[in-house]
Amino acid sequence: MAGHGAEGHPHGADRLCEAGDRLYSRAVRRGRVPRHDAEPVPCLLELALLHPDPDDMDWLVPTSPQEVMTRLLRGMHDEVSASQRRVGSAVAAVEWYAGLGRQVRPAASGAEGPAIRVLDGLARIQAAMDEATQACTTEVLTVQPGGIRREAELSEGLHRALALRGRGVRMRDLYTHVARHGQGLLTYLELMGDAVEARTLDEVIDRLILFDRTVAFIPANSERTMALELRHPAIVEYLVTVFERLWRLAIPLTAPLPDTGIEGISHREQSIAALLAEGHQDAVIAERLGISVRTCRAHIARLSETLGAASRTQLGVRIAQAGLDGAQHATTSLSVPGRESRTAR
Repeated sequence: MAGHGAEGHPHGADRLCEAGDRLYSRAVRRGRVPRHDAEPVPCLLELALLHPDPDDMDWLVPTSPQEVMTRLLRGMHDEVSASQRRVGSAVAAVEWYAGLGRQVRPAASGAEGPAIRVLDGLARIQAAMDEATQACTTEVLTVQPGGIRREAELSEGLHRALALRGRGVRMRDLYTHVARHGQGLLTYLELMGDAVEARTLDEVIDRLILFDRTVAFIPANSERTMALELRHPAIVEYLVTVFERLWRLAIPLTAPLPDTGIEGISHREQSIAALLAEGHQDAVIAERLGISVRTCRAHIARLSETLGAASRTQLGVRIAQAGLDGAQHATTSLSVPGRESRTAR
């Protein structure tokens, strides 16, 4: 008999709160109580233990304890009956599914579980990752978006990485260029030694982990509290191809980022300029490059100053003139106020 109750009184008539117990008991003894006495305990009205006195609406009279007991017993009887019906339905359903299971032909030899499995909750995700780690014998490929990796993230997966290194498994990791500035990543790579090779890109796809090119894990929601475990050969092969193409485009972590060819414009600002030219908002650019919106806007401000742009519209024009929009320009002359005219390459 759970009532709807106010937020502070989420209970039923079978388990009154202390304040409700006191007021209802007083109402039974005295026959009625002032309405304002019930304001701190709205549960009594919502559970129909008190109701307005028809002779004086400023007073509340109690429902008799005998009637309350009858309602409680009736509610319990209804709940038991409903449970029995649910159990009967569940038994019938189990028998039906069991009959279908006997008709299913055995899977082809070598198949391991479903081709796509939804992992709901961090505990299930971690358990599946640990299982895949234990079964891995050759290679792990990962894509790690989000900029600088936090120490907690790196520590969480360190035990798996060390177990893989101990078995001679090779690992290749892709990060954004921003990750180069995180001491945690550098410490992690130092611990792993030559078992891990890392490269970086301006931006990468969402998180991806591939074990032995047979099982892959990808996020299933934006909060990353759900994941997909993929074992379908065609899907896994496609994801491997995506990784390999990104890997060829990436720059080894041990190598410096290429110079932009334009004085005063960093590689990151060149990437921001290209995304601005595509029409992306600041928040989208920040997310794709793994930086904060504040940092992104600071780079845009420096771009505007370097290119001599007084507005976002003018900045777009200057980006195109400098060849920073990703378009192929043979030679584009750009005059920046206060600087000599240069040829952007």
